Amino acid sequence: MDDQAAGSPQDAHGVLVCYRHPDRETGIRCTRCERPICPECMISASVGFQCPECVRGGSGTGHAPTTSMPRTIAGGTVAADPRLVTKILLGLNAAVFVAVHVWSPLLGHLVLIGAWPPAPFPPTEGVAEGEWYRLVTSMFTHEAIWHIAFNMLSLWWLGGPLEQALGRARYLALYLISGLAGSALTYLLASGSTASLGASGAIFGLFGATAVLVRRLNYDMRPIIALLVINLIFTFGWSNIAWQAHIGGLVAGVVIGYAMVHAPRERRALIQYGTCGLVLAVVVVMTLVRTVQLV
Repeated sequence: MDDQAAGSPQDAHGVLVCYRHPDRETGIRCTRCERPICPECMISASVGFQCPECVRGGSGTGHAPTTSMPRTIAGGTVAADPRLVTKILLGLNAAVFVAVHVWSPLLGHLVLIGAWPPAPFPPTEGVAEGEWYRLVTSMFTHEAIWHIAFNMLSLWWLGGPLEQALGRARYLALYLISGLAGSALTYLLASGSTASLGASGAIFGLFGATAVLVRRLNYDMRPIIALLVINLIFTFGWSNIAWQAHIGGLVAGVVIGYAMVHAPRERRALIQYGTCGLVLAVVVVMTLVRTVQLV
């Protein structure tokens, strides 16, 4: 059994509890004083995490001595509920799934489609007709139960750890922009009259960012690589799958994820959100190019 740091709480069963929140179990200790700390009290240091007291005392983490706000590896605020945004995204996807089954005509207004009807008839709807909102709504729309089940399981498994590592705002930016990148590449490369839907672009963005994070933390890469390879095999081996959304989301996730976890602390926000802005600019360019082609 690990030695108990002096003054750190421990319950009768030998389970560590946070020294600031005795009702919370934890397996993480401050790398400086070795007191057990919960996610809300963890402050990212060059190696591991430190507690607020050590940071305030000027332990050399790069934070000001007066700070008491825990930060993630990407500079985000450590939240008490590290899966809140993931739960909200799950709820939105589930709500849209129920809505399109309660009122079936809604589906046609949410899916991603370039221009409909196809030539020689003049199109009356689609992204090419100015309905850019479809790039977003299609990310939250599912029709088949197996489709939403697979995507939501992946969101739960990948999203929670990423949200905890990046912080809520950065994680949400990663999710939404990866989904938009997948939608834009599908719009650019797929037939204009082909409808697509699903959160797969955003999910593949989480795959890409997870791979980058695992590499950054020097964890074993084999599990995430194996899972990604299996998903890519399904992507290109199963008919009626918009592979463009998967690839677009994956590339965006890798690019944004790299910026999130590798940005130097002194220019962290500029690089992270600047990268998000650049990826969004690429999304806009792809959308404009395809619109000109279809119109």
